Amino acid sequence: MLRIRHEVNGGPEVLFAEHVDRPVAGPGELLVRAEAIGVTLPTVRKVRDDDGPVSFGGEVAGEVVATGPGVSGFAVGDRVTGLCFTDAYAEFAVLGAALASHVPDAASAVQAVALLRSGLVARGAYGAARVEPGESVLVTAAAGAVGGLALQYARAAGAGRVVAAVSSADKAGFVRGLGADRVVLYEDADWGAPYDVVLDGVGGDLLAPAVRALATGGRIVAYGSGGGTVEAYELLVRGASMIGFQMRAIAFGKPELHDRWRRELWELHAAGTLRPAVHEEIPLAEAARAHAVIEARRNLGKVVLVP
Repeated sequence: MLRIRHEVNGGPEVLFAEHVDRPVAGPGELLVRAEAIGVTLPTVRKVRDDDGPVSFGGEVAGEVVATGPGVSGFAVGDRVTGLCFTDAYAEFAVLGAALASHVPDAASAVQAVALLRSGLVARGAYGAARVEPGESVLVTAAAGAVGGLALQYARAAGAGRVVAAVSSADKAGFVRGLGADRVVLYEDADWGAPYDVVLDGVGGDLLAPAVRALATGGRIVAYGSGGGTVEAYELLVRGASMIGFQMRAIAFGKPELHDRWRRELWELHAAGTLRPAVHEEIPLAEAARAHAVIEARRNLGKVVLVP
């Protein structure tokens, strides 16, 4: 099978294709013939920043071709999606059955990888903020896969003013189409503040202005991999709070909640409330090009690799 590997740091140009034997499903695992693979910013950052080889993780959707010992609820021929932690960039991938879910007949594999993992993060971050009906919400990285779904979820869940923060003006039309009442640029002075809630998927240097955009009693939820530092005084003077959200903690620590959120996302998708945007479908062998798109922040929605 074809698999994409990375050996040294330095950017997308260090990705290469190789032919290897297909993996074997172990206990509690599914072997899936991949039809779509989601590319994520954390994985791209690993390639750029890590000193050693990177084994690519990512969302995978496709058909089950084998099940490992102890698997229940899945059978050969089922269409599934889930998170693969190693060697996701391949024609066949191994998924943990505990983190896999069935793909409805009406949904494609590409729609599945664009919706489920990003939607779970968006749903979880919104829930962590405990948004009250009518409160204002600012979403950073709003043109990305998670941010775009967070905009739509906020609108559907009853938020008042929903504002998108993006890196460039050419993304404004896209995020307005997803339901944003207003669009602000990172370079703007005050981001149209104040906001009751900020959902931040960027971090880094943008974390400080995101905190300053909070209203009295506001909450910021940080769910991205960009890091950053917050001055305690900035929270103190606003009576504000900062919350970290990680989807992995929910998936492993609260499986019943994880399952409920997955069902909710598919229901909202079937109703047309959540419309995952796909920036481009790129052949698996051209994974380096997919990483370049993410690295440059050119994507509007999800970048998907297709074997």
